[in-house]
Amino acid sequence: MEASIITKGRYKYVRDVKIGPPEAIDVHHLFIAKSGADCLSLCSYALRFAAAFVLIFLLLQKTTSVYDLLMLDKPAAIVLWSFVLAGFIVRQLLRKQVEKESVIIFPAFGVQLETVYRSGKTVHQFVPIDKILKPVLYECVTPVTCYWSLSLILRGEDELLLVFKGLYPPVTMLIPIWKALCAAIDNKEWADMPLDCDT
Repeated sequence: MEASIITKGRYKYVRDVKIGPPEAIDVHHLFIAKSGADCLSLCSYALRFAAAFVLIFLLLQKTTSVYDLLMLDKPAAIVLWSFVLAGFIVRQLLRKQVEKESVIIFPAFGVQLETVYRSGKTVHQFVPIDKILKPVLYECVTPVTCYWSLSLILRGEDELLLVFKGLYPPVTMLIPIWKALCAAIDNKEWADMPLDCDT
């Protein structure tokens, strides 16, 4: 089976099926598409932080110990320190952003959930197939927004396990993953059910 790709908005979905013993491994990836607008927003955040730090350093002129230590008697030093601190804060904020989330389905063993952050950190979580009762696709409504979510109902657990913790993809990208999870846990009546989705 060839890889299928769906692109909608800022999300990109890629399905890759690897054939091998004993059964096929079904891999589903969700990416955040990078654009020039990301760079523009990054620069605007950096400038806002730098302006805030310029004001903070100007207020620090009243205290002599920090003022003398950072050489804040020169305007160039104030601007330099402002940009250094703004760059550090923007870097820390970007490190926590999710770049990619994956669902790897091993039909005989279980499901592995992977989250890759922009910092390079990868978080893995494996769920055995016999612990999964049913995958659930539902709509979350808050006072501010509305989005679709995919979760797993697990044996012996009180709460649902979110499949995508950092991304909120459209329902058209969640349906193939939901069907593959239903097929993997032998829930054929749910996987073959027709869906009327206009989004």
